[in-house]
Amino acid sequence: MVQHHHEDKIWWCLPGGGIEKGETPAEAALRELEEECCVSGVVICQTNHLMYPAEYEICTFLVDIGDQTPLLGQDPEVATGKQALVDVQWLHLSEIPERDRAFLRAAGLLGIAEFFAEVTEWGDCISYPRSRE
Repeated sequence: MVQHHHEDKIWWCLPGGGIEKGETPAEAALRELEEECCVSGVVICQTNHLMYPAEYEICTFLVDIGDQTPLLGQDPEVATGKQALVDVQWLHLSEIPERDRAFLRAAGLLGIAEFFAEVTEWGDCISYPRSRE
């Protein structure tokens, strides 16, 4: 997971970003992984492809990085001082805020056996952080 900081907000997300001209989504994902986490990888499979209005799309991939250790890289798409990468870590789902776990589910990670098994063991407890008043 990569931690971003923008103004007064901090959040964890998967490494990623925009597709450059001539790149496939998989090539872009591997480039972004290298930029943000300083590791190279091999795409195992695509886990999600979402299309939003205005031709905005998100593609997510399961990537094998072998025994490499991710290190904090940089995000060249973000102007210095406006948003920054502040941390990179392997995190257990219990260490990630609920908001950020929701984005992981949207990224198609329920198609990954280990992720699915973890989520299905959570039970029926409601953890929504706001009241419905």
